[in-house]
Amino acid sequence: MATDPSLWSFIANASLVVKLVLLILAVTSIVSWTMIFQRGRFLKQARLSIRKFEERFWAGTDLGKLYDELKPNREALSGLAHIFYAGFNEFNRLRNSSVVNADAIMQGAERSMRIALAQEVDKLEQNLSFLATVGSTSPYVGLFGTVWGIMTAFRSLGAVQQATISMVAPGISEALIATAMGLFAAIPAVISYNHYANAVERLTNHYYTFQDEFSAILHRQAHAQ
Repeated sequence: MATDPSLWSFIANASLVVKLVLLILAVTSIVSWTMIFQRGRFLKQARLSIRKFEERFWAGTDLGKLYDELKPNREALSGLAHIFYAGFNEFNRLRNSSVVNADAIMQGAERSMRIALAQEVDKLEQNLSFLATVGSTSPYVGLFGTVWGIMTAFRSLGAVQQATISMVAPGISEALIATAMGLFAAIPAVISYNHYANAVERLTNHYYTFQDEFSAILHRQAHAQ
């Protein structure tokens, strides 16, 4: 057993199972941090998109004109712009068709907005389940590596006549690295998941509020005609 107390020497002298656990946790941590930064940028862009669209929507711009401006980029729309376009597009289609019942027009427009809203919420929640899984399972994966490492250390002691602390300590230290690695992967994932889940809930509430307000506007237009 190595006498060098450095971290890398402990990892190098660990058993194959412990090394495999450490590798899994290291890869998981890297993927987790990648998703954390990606989700942070995405949610920030979503908040900016909401602010910009609301400024245009509530500035008194004609809804038909706003619809025409969004139409060329309809495939790339997201957030409130997507919900608005889906609702107003269906509203116009039904209003220009043989449907004359205002309630039927509103039901079609609201159904389109609900579908668009569900798609936007799905985009917001993307990868959050992975962060939740990492946060909940990584400590147990690390604990498995620790238990295995301790079992290996004590099994090796059975081959000697007299056990000393200097013989036990390095093996246990190697094993405990797995627990530390599990916590290193889990803690940022849990913190990020809780933060982003709260942000997604606020954005989702914003989407629902806009849908209700836009539905009221379309309702007045449908019944006015």
